[in-house]
Amino acid sequence: MYKENDLLQIAKRENNNKRNYLVINKLQGKHIPVKPSQALGMFKELAMLLKKAYPYEKILFIGFAETATAIGAAIASYFDAFYIQTTREDVPGADYLFFSEEHSHATEQRLVKNGLDSIMPEVNRIIFIEDELTTGNTILNIIKILKKEYPCIDKYSVASLVNGMSEEHLQVYKNKGIVLHYLLKTDNSKYPKIAAGFAGDGEYISPDVSDNTTTSITYYNANNYIDARMAVNTTVYNKYISELCQYVIGQTSWTGKKNILITGTEEFMYPALRIGQFLEQKGKNVKSHSTTRSPIIVSCEKEYPLHVRYELKSLYNDERTTFLYDIGQYDCVIIVTDAIYTGKKGINTLINALGTKNKEIHIIRFFANSLI
Repeated sequence: MYKENDLLQIAKRENNNKRNYLVINKLQGKHIPVKPSQALGMFKELAMLLKKAYPYEKILFIGFAETATAIGAAIASYFDAFYIQTTREDVPGADYLFFSEEHSHATEQRLVKNGLDSIMPEVNRIIFIEDELTTGNTILNIIKILKKEYPCIDKYSVASLVNGMSEEHLQVYKNKGIVLHYLLKTDNSKYPKIAAGFAGDGEYISPDVSDNTTTSITYYNANNYIDARMAVNTTVYNKYISELCQYVIGQTSWTGKKNILITGTEEFMYPALRIGQFLEQKGKNVKSHSTTRSPIIVSCEKEYPLHVRYELKSLYNDERTTFLYDIGQYDCVIIVTDAIYTGKKGINTLINALGTKNKEIHIIRFFANSLI
C-alpha cells in the first residue's frame, strides 16, 4: 500500500484563487521525472483493483485530460473494453460533448462524440479515471451530460490514484450510487496552509523561441497512430502502441546511450511512458515527464517538489503557454508528440529548454489516422 509521504508532495498553484495548492504525485511521470516502469506499475495496481471489482461487465473507460490520460490508457489496456480520453484540443471533424472543470486553470473539457453512439449499446458501465479527486464536481458535471445523451447507461464508477474528497462530497457520491476506487485516501484540509507557506523563490526561465540552437536534432515520423481522443477498442489500441514502441526502440540513434529522458507533450503522455518502459527493458536508465499547461510556483525549499520552471510555447498552439519542470542531464532526450501544428515557436522553446542541459535530442511525431 502507498503512504502519503512516499507518494505525494504539495505544490503551490500560480494565481489560482479557487484552490491554492496542487497535489503532485511523485510516481505519475507528469511533473516530476520518474522511471516509466514505476509509473506504469502504480497504474497497474489501480487496474487490478478494478479487475477484481468488475470481472464481467462491459466497460467504457474515460481518462481525464491532461494529467490522467496515461493513467486511463494504461488501466484500460488490462481490459477487453473501450477507452476514450477527454481533451482540450481541436480534433478535425469532431462533434463534442462539453463540460467544465471548475477549479482548473483551463476549465473547458470536451469529449469527442464521434464513435460513442455506436459503442454505447455494448457498454453497461462507465468508469472515469483521474489522478486525484478533491470534490468530484467535474465528474458529476459530465455524468449529468452523459445521462441525458445516453440514458441506457446507469452504472458509473470513478477510479483515482488519490482520493482527497471530504465526507460531504463522499456522501454525495454514495447517495448517487457512484462507486469510488482509489489507491490512497488523503485529508486535503491541511494542504492550503502547506502551500501558502512556500516562498516561491525558485528559478523561472522565460521561453526562448530562437532557432539557432547548437543541440543535435533528429526527426522521426510514426504514421497512422490511433488517437485515444476518439473511442478506441483497447485491445486494438494496445497492440498498436506496442508496435509503435517496437518501431521506436528499433532506431539506432540511442543504441549506445545509457541515460535517456522521454518527454511527452501535454495530453500525449501514455506513448512516452510505454516507449520508456520498452527502453528500460533493453537495459537503459530512463526517466519520463511531460510538458503541461499547469502554471506551478517553483521554490527552493528542499521539501518542495519543483525547483526550476521552464516556460514554453505549446507545440499545439504557440499562443498557449505551457511548462516543463526540473530538466536533468541525459545522454539523449526523446520527445514524443502528436502535435501537428507547423509553427516553430513551440518546438523551438522545448528544444531550447531541454538544450540547456542536453546536447542530443530526437523528436518523434505521431500522426494519427483521420477522423473522417
